[in-house]
Amino acid sequence: LTETLALAHDLGHPPFGHAGERALDECLQAYGGFDHNAQSLRVVTLLERRYPDFDGLNLTWESLEGIVKHNGPLTDRAGQPIGRYKEHGVPIGIAEYVQRHDLELWSYASLEAQVAAIADDIAYNAHDIDDGLRAGLFSVDDLNVMPLTAGINTEILSRYPDLDDVRRGAELVRELISCLIEGVFLETEKRIKAATPQSAADVRHLDHGLAAFPVDIAVAEKAIKGFLWERMYRHERVMHVMRDAEAVVRDLFARYWHHPGDMPAEWQPPDSDAGEAGRARRIGNFIAGMTDRFAMIEHARLFDSTPDLR
Repeated sequence: LTETLALAHDLGHPPFGHAGERALDECLQAYGGFDHNAQSLRVVTLLERRYPDFDGLNLTWESLEGIVKHNGPLTDRAGQPIGRYKEHGVPIGIAEYVQRHDLELWSYASLEAQVAAIADDIAYNAHDIDDGLRAGLFSVDDLNVMPLTAGINTEILSRYPDLDDVRRGAELVRELISCLIEGVFLETEKRIKAATPQSAADVRHLDHGLAAFPVDIAVAEKAIKGFLWERMYRHERVMHVMRDAEAVVRDLFARYWHHPGDMPAEWQPPDSDAGEAGRARRIGNFIAGMTDRFAMIEHARLFDSTPDLR
């Protein structure tokens, strides 16, 4: 189950990551918007067509709830959206599905789902640091503004005083991953002992998650996210590429809206799906399933000029 959720929870991500998601959400705003969690659920319950008797992959309830709830509950027990969904509500794809198949949006997901989610955070932070170093957006010594990475850097230099920056950066990323994993292991073990769950239902019905960072590591992990936000995600070079990526998604959506025949035959809307909402969602599903590379190839096929996303 843990492996399934680690592999499946981001299936709904469109091309160009969060930039593509922002653009697709904008394009679909009048039709319920776009959310990659909802799209992941849509992929495994509707869009994949591999069996003669039903759409989707016939996954277990635990797999479906983990895909939807790996980051925690979406609503309170009264059904009111909470957290990131408080302002705009539960995404339409999830809200529609749970009318047919209750995923208990008010409860926590399984411990397996919680582990997959926090592993995703660790991988995200570590590999974005690696990418930022490789792209020259910041140096390994710039990371010394944070106590955790500064301490790791000091330890690396004490063991390898003559190490070049490339190897030092790679070693820092490795040590950071180990530190974060160890923190999660110890804190999760501590929380399990305190909560003494006797079943999966006990885990779901707690008022807090079990897989978590200790307080000091949680503070350090938040600082890493803040550093990456300022020095990488908001870097002008990155912002320029993201703006171009968003434009590619908007261009494709507009093109398919006005010229649906430019989509492959299997994505052509049937007569029964002729309404605007159905057509918009079909286009969104097609674009959301693209890789970055395929989106660029499609854009180059359909437009005279395509940006160089580098």
